[in-house]
Amino acid sequence: MEDLHASAGDRGDANHNGVQRPTRRRRVGMREVAERAGVAISSVSRTLSGHPDVSEEMREQVMAAVAELGYKPDLLAQGLRSRASLSIGFVAGDISNPLSAQIARGAEVRLRENDYSMLLTNSLVDPELDRQNIELLEQRRADGLIVLLVSETHEPTLAALANLTVPLVVIERDLPPRIHASKVVSDHAAGVSAAVEHLLRLGHRRIGFVGGPDVRPTRQRLETAERVLASHGLDPRALIARNGLFSEEHGARATAEMLDLPEPPTALIAGSNQIMAGALQVISQRELELGHELSFVGYDDIAVAKVYRPPISVVERDLVAIGEVAAELLLTHVRDHTTEPQEVVMPTRYIPRGSCGPAPQQ
Repeated sequence: MEDLHASAGDRGDANHNGVQRPTRRRRVGMREVAERAGVAISSVSRTLSGHPDVSEEMREQVMAAVAELGYKPDLLAQGLRSRASLSIGFVAGDISNPLSAQIARGAEVRLRENDYSMLLTNSLVDPELDRQNIELLEQRRADGLIVLLVSETHEPTLAALANLTVPLVVIERDLPPRIHASKVVSDHAAGVSAAVEHLLRLGHRRIGFVGGPDVRPTRQRLETAERVLASHGLDPRALIARNGLFSEEHGARATAEMLDLPEPPTALIAGSNQIMAGALQVISQRELELGHELSFVGYDDIAVAKVYRPPISVVERDLVAIGEVAAELLLTHVRDHTTEPQEVVMPTRYIPRGSCGPAPQQ
């Protein structure tokens, strides 16, 4: 039963309206654990750090006191002593993008398996926030950074990266040589090449490409499509390209523009999952039957690609695996104190589905 005569110090302070405000519980320190266990503070420290020179009896005494008092180690203090925070910073250009979310998920799981925590920041598709988040994570003493940047050319962001004193892994971006970084990228050429070859076999000779901003994935996808068409002796104008943001709005606007052309494309390739979502909105509004009136290829095998009718052909990559590899690469640099940049290229593949069919007869 609650003690109605408890003092204000026990119950909390009252404000001027007589409403009780609970006092903040004082953090239990290592000294209290040592006193409860009846041992020296140094013995508590050795036990909690896993030092081999601790007897089983000592370990049981200390751990019993830890459990009774609810002691939690001060990770900040430990980090200051060891000069390691056991945390990794992740800069996501847009966490609402399923790509960013899946990559971050893969990285976080792998880091957690290795006793590291992940500090996630979201740049809201603003390169200036990329810069601010990079500097913030370094101030928070992150042991390394994984970055999926909005822009490859925003000079303040590049300057912040060049000044980093911790290991850096960049995902799906090409950065200037002055930035000492390892990177994890996808072989976009493989998947896009297979997709364009498939459309050409189906008789398509006017292909629309809705791309994103001027970053590595967009460039490689567009260059690959152009190269495949040229290898078949087709005029470069056979590819109708509209680049913009990785966004549903750009996907919808560019798709509508292409479909309104005097000679619209008979097939469309969407250069990201968000662009794909916007393009499909327009296609649905116009009640176009995919695989018959228009063929369509999306990017990344997100849920909408599988549930749409007919299912959407996609260029697929393992986004979670990209995050896992990025985390593993960064941890190698952090633990081994290596600085030699490495590049890991992840595979892509084309999955044909019902959204692609023979080109309509003219």
